[in-house]
Amino acid sequence: MDKREIHITQAESDADMDVVRGLFRTYAAGLGFDLCFQNFEDELASMPGKYAPPEGRLFLARDEETGEAIGCVGVRPCDLGCCEMKRLYIAPEARGCGLGRRLAECAIEAAQDIGYRYMRLDTIPKVMGAATRLYMNLGFVEISSYYDNPIEGVAYLQLDLAAAKRGA
Repeated sequence: MDKREIHITQAESDADMDVVRGLFRTYAAGLGFDLCFQNFEDELASMPGKYAPPEGRLFLARDEETGEAIGCVGVRPCDLGCCEMKRLYIAPEARGCGLGRRLAECAIEAAQDIGYRYMRLDTIPKVMGAATRLYMNLGFVEISSYYDNPIEGVAYLQLDLAAAKRGA
């Protein structure tokens, strides 16, 4: 992916939702555990669901030359004044070029624009080491559990959106 232009847009059309569903499925398949405890199939069936504006957002990253979808991320409401970043996924061939950071920053900026105070997420450092390091570099800090997750080794993180730099 070096030296290729990558275009990030908000997913809005039915065709975009189909692409996001495919990326979410690829993401889930690579985890090594089932997301049934998060009602994953219901999430896919109801897309955009909780990711719909005005409270949510879905972003797609595409290789500008080929049009291929190579990454995605979602923002959805969590608690009052709080949102959750979900399903940050970068295709293997697009990893290592900073796309994860760009998508995470899009999600953070969208959350700030919507008016959320905090952004939360869960991650599994042993499985998602690079993503966990990215989140920490973006200013996320570890917090106590905010929902039931049966997966061993899960870490819960939160970002104070008022303190986070825009376009960092």
